[in-house]
Amino acid sequence: MKKTDKSPELELIAARLKEVRKEKGFKNYEHIAFELGMSRSAYWRLESGENFNLKTLIKICKVLGITLEDFFTGINVPIIVTKKKKK
Repeated sequence: MKKTDKSPELELIAARLKEVRKEKGFKNYEHIAFELGMSRSAYWRLESGENFNLKTLIKICKVLGITLEDFFTGINVPIIVTKKKKK
């Protein structure tokens, strides 16, 4: 199995996903996986920090009854400042 390096931002998103799931009464990931119509292992990968698409996140937010804005509360992505080229 290939090990991938996960970005700190993906780790924060995974932790937030687990936190919100528990807040909304899904005590384990199997129950929300069932509600989402996905396998347990597929959902577990999301909570483990695997990259996933926005379509999946939107579906998760709908099941959890939260907005994307609420989901991303507390997750800050650092801004990369680039220097402008001189002409």
